[in-house]
Amino acid sequence: MRKTMIVAVREYLVSVKTKAFVIGLLMMPLMMGGSILVGALMEGRVDTKDKRIAVVDSTGRLFEGLDAAARQRNDSAIFQGEGAARKQTLPRFVLEKVDTGTTDMQRLSLQLSDRIRKGELMAFVLIGPDVIDAGKAPGQSTLDYYSNTPTYNDARQWLTGVLNEQIQQLRLEGAAFDPKVVRQLTQRLPVGNLGLTEMDASGNIIRAVETNQAANFLVPFAMMFLMFMVIMATTTPLLNSTLEEKTQRIAEVLLASIPPFELMVGKLIGIVGVSLTMATVYLTGAYAALNRAGYAQFFPWQSIWWFLGFLCLAVLMYGSIFIAIGAAVSDMKEAQSMMTPVMLMVVSPMFVLQYVIREPASTLSLMMSLFPPATPMLMIIRQTIPPGIPVWQPILGAVLVILMSLVCVFAAGRIFRVGILMQGKGAKISEMFRWALRG
Repeated sequence: MRKTMIVAVREYLVSVKTKAFVIGLLMMPLMMGGSILVGALMEGRVDTKDKRIAVVDSTGRLFEGLDAAARQRNDSAIFQGEGAARKQTLPRFVLEKVDTGTTDMQRLSLQLSDRIRKGELMAFVLIGPDVIDAGKAPGQSTLDYYSNTPTYNDARQWLTGVLNEQIQQLRLEGAAFDPKVVRQLTQRLPVGNLGLTEMDASGNIIRAVETNQAANFLVPFAMMFLMFMVIMATTTPLLNSTLEEKTQRIAEVLLASIPPFELMVGKLIGIVGVSLTMATVYLTGAYAALNRAGYAQFFPWQSIWWFLGFLCLAVLMYGSIFIAIGAAVSDMKEAQSMMTPVMLMVVSPMFVLQYVIREPASTLSLMMSLFPPATPMLMIIRQTIPPGIPVWQPILGAVLVILMSLVCVFAAGRIFRVGILMQGKGAKISEMFRWALRG
């Protein structure tokens, strides 16, 4: 045991004292901070050149109102600030009325498309003659937007809103209804998203508060992403280090003084310490940032110990697998081919992330979170989403992951013992299974 701890301490110190560890530790906050900084610097730095849009109004009743709405938008909605600090942040929409004349719609559509290709227009809109007719089915009325820039959606969304509002008003006027009265009667009411009403120790009823929808999604997602990042950052290097020790005959020197299983366990314990160090730094930084911003109440204190426990088990489970692969192969090419199924297990929680966040208490979410390779990430997601889950579920999940980790460590120990001294030839997957079963 003493030798195992010596290996663990050495593995920990070698990992945390490297520049790579410091850079990796700073990478996520630098990336997040950098994205925020770039977003702040790029705010308002958009293409503000005029967007010229041709409008073919076959009804003869919509262009004037549409053009007036565009002028109003260009005078006020595209600017920020007041006075000398007033700055344009969005492009102007310049509308051009196109008369159909004797040209059919297909020919006119081709002509306008050619103008877009030449750069004379950004888009054009074809408004059919029957769009105001309330008796027409939606699929029978023509209201089409044409452009060769499908990723730029601002103009289409603006046109859709303004045109539908005008069409609705004309339909109401045609039916002899007062549009103002109709809008008052059909005005939609927002539905408050509240938690539950509670009672304090004195018997006073505590009013329910508004639920923060963003926090309910971001907190569990951030916890899962942090666990995924720490697992990947700490376990995958074990494969490289084991393979390096094997190919450079360092392992032969080490095994002269320590049994293979103790050597492997020492490596795992050291990496568990590295993962806890990384997680502690990130969690402390997250709490400090939330506290400074006034959102400390969203920090998931109730799940922190579960998070650290599941993280340790996940690192043991995946770390032992990577060590076994590193001991069984002879070069990096073989290692990469064997890593693919392991990486699929690591990222498997991502495939069901959206469903688990939406339905954390469902039976399907429970069953998926009890699949040991995915349990650490999925169970921590379910715990951090209000109102949480019964305590027996994370306990059962922890037991299953402990059993899975013990099996992985035991099997990896047998593979490590045989494969670490093999030179010149990598093991096949069938051979690794045979070593794990028979020793």
